Amino acid sequence: MSSLQRDAAAFKNTLQSVNTKTWHSSQASSSQAPLPPPSTPAPEAPSQEHNGKKKKRPKTNIVYSQPADTGTGTDVNTQLLYAVNHLKSSAGPMRLQDIAIITGTPLDTDAVLLEKFKAHDRVEHDPKTNLYSFRHDFSFRNKAALLTEIQRATRRGGGLSVRTLKESWKEAPAAIEELEKDNEVYVTRTLKDGQMRMVFWNEVKPDRVDLEAVGEGGQKGFLVETEFNDLWHKLKVPNDVDLLKELASEGLQATAAEQVVPKAPAKKKGKKSGARNRPAKLTNTHLRDMGIDLSKDYVAPGK
Repeated sequence: MSSLQRDAAAFKNTLQSVNTKTWHSSQASSSQAPLPPPSTPAPEAPSQEHNGKKKKRPKTNIVYSQPADTGTGTDVNTQLLYAVNHLKSSAGPMRLQDIAIITGTPLDTDAVLLEKFKAHDRVEHDPKTNLYSFRHDFSFRNKAALLTEIQRATRRGGGLSVRTLKESWKEAPAAIEELEKDNEVYVTRTLKDGQMRMVFWNEVKPDRVDLEAVGEGGQKGFLVETEFNDLWHKLKVPNDVDLLKELASEGLQATAAEQVVPKAPAKKKGKKSGARNRPAKLTNTHLRDMGIDLSKDYVAPGK
């Protein structure tokens, strides 16, 4: 018997020894076993739309590199600045407790802050009323006193800043405009928006008005004496040649008119200049030494 036949006989014996009935019964019992119940999903939470309330989203525009706004802060100098600036903007004297409450500073409880506040050069304390006020540069409260301060500054050779006057008296700009209409002061303004900048006293005022000197814009002028009018009209302007001679005799020179520099012609875009006729550069110079001229046409013999 060959080895192949022996292997086939051994395989048949193995199949016969297997109990197929018990195997089929175990398969049938496993198929009839009840399956576990499916897992029920968890009940969903009621939607926000049904409740009528929207959930607040967290803020995403927070800049963590910037310090949080803590009001007046904890530094003594910062708190002092807040207190002095509020006292400066107030219309009149204030109590210490009111300043502390409005500015949110421990001005009435912090001894160091209170000492710095009292020692400030712009803070004035009235011991009789126990009130504090800001010391401005000026103490006027009417138009006449304002004009006196402007006159005093102009006599010293300068004007006054309108901003400084407004800090001392809030009605100062309106009073300055009235004084300007009455020709009492001169006002300089900014070129951009025409805001008042400096104010000066008008020292020269017209006592007599010449009706003939009234211009087209309604501006009044001063009465000029007849002697000066005659001298003015007797003046004669020389012609151009004599004028240059007169200037040269006095060591002067006529101002030259500004010469307009001619602009270069604009180049047209999109057009290129034509190719220039440049001489050809010969690189084969060694042929010239051999007696061969490449600029000539050579014809083969017999043609």
